[in-house]
Amino acid sequence: MKIIDLEPGDPRLESDLLPVLSELRPHLTPELFREVYEAGHAEGLRFSAAYDDAGRCVGAAGWRIINNTSSLRQLYVDDLVTAAADRSTGVGHELIAHLEGHARAAGCHELNLDSGTHRTGAHRFYLRERFDIVAFHFSRLLGGPADAS
Repeated sequence: MKIIDLEPGDPRLESDLLPVLSELRPHLTPELFREVYEAGHAEGLRFSAAYDDAGRCVGAAGWRIINNTSSLRQLYVDDLVTAAADRSTGVGHELIAHLEGHARAAGCHELNLDSGTHRTGAHRFYLRERFDIVAFHFSRLLGGPADAS
């Protein structure tokens, strides 16, 4: 398995990563994805793509390094998804190891993510990967895309 960090404008973002990411974020059109990444990149948003030995994208991660008062410096995972046909093959584990490497290199104290309450299979995976449930995440909709996840 090979994991590559993709910069804005890389054609593999749409051809390879977006189809996998869309399994988690079905509301993303290519145009919306480009818009979000172009704006988010300036705020630290990055994407990593996992490729199998045949060169097929089988996993995607969106992440950023952030500083705050609760954890000081953390790598926050916006998106982590393995293609449905490739789940339980080690892709998620490899993506987390890749992100942990980025976190350690950046001097982060934590690797954090949120997961929707209905995603119980993902929760089992995160617990196996030694993540702890440490908080509740609260949200108030203010408008915008009603179906955004």
